[in-house]
Amino acid sequence: MTIWEAILLGIVQGLTEFLPVSSSGHLVIVPELLNLSTPPVAFDVLLHFSSALAVIGYFAQDIYKMINAFLRPRSMPRAEMRTWRRLFVWLVIGTIPAGALGLLFRNFFESLFGSTLAVGALLMVTGSIMLIADLVLVRTHVPRRSIRDMGLIDSLVVGLFQALAIAPGLSRSGLTISGGVYLGFDRQSAARFSFLLSVPAILGAGLLNLGDLVIGFGEAGAAYTAGAVASFFASVLAVYSLLRFLRSHRFTAFIVYTMVLGAFVVVLSLA
Repeated sequence: MTIWEAILLGIVQGLTEFLPVSSSGHLVIVPELLNLSTPPVAFDVLLHFSSALAVIGYFAQDIYKMINAFLRPRSMPRAEMRTWRRLFVWLVIGTIPAGALGLLFRNFFESLFGSTLAVGALLMVTGSIMLIADLVLVRTHVPRRSIRDMGLIDSLVVGLFQALAIAPGLSRSGLTISGGVYLGFDRQSAARFSFLLSVPAILGAGLLNLGDLVIGFGEAGAAYTAGAVASFFASVLAVYSLLRFLRSHRFTAFIVYTMVLGAFVVVLSLA
């Protein structure tokens, strides 16, 4: 893998990690379409790890408040302290399904990365799930909930959506934001919880593949570094853009994109 290939894949992963179009799916499709060598799993994990660092930086204030709620509870009003403590607990609980499913079915999920047909089909599933979320928003006129209203069941349900998105082609952000919408949250609150929920899941996957990461850096340190930096800045741009976009837009553009791309990949795989 050359440095320029690593940068290209880093940009692709960073943008598509938080835009609801499946970053893992694009890391399978892009090398296939451009006739590039398939990036090793360790490189894929590194790019996701870099995306997690971008989220930590973007939501540093929220993370700081959650930490302060435990370490310095008297530094904030009691009601606010409880809110931030609960949010931390919900993030931990929401991470459990992905961790359990990833450990139990790791080989199965990794095998899907070698199937462009599966990726194409799952991209269309992503589009369908977001389409249903859009219809839910249009047809229900009850007040939407905010992230402060998150509860135990909410965190588990969104966590289950995140667990399913381990499969390439199923967008983690697309599924978790849609899951939040199904539960009655507004799009921005669902997206905010989705982004925060990505941090422990991605960091956990990085720790599980730490040995592979060390080997990868030893073999292609410059390319790995370039890809990670590209992924970091692309991730920041994607988070900022999507949060602004969801203030006044539905998922329509992403639904069309994932459906069309998925169908194209399926046809290409069967040709």
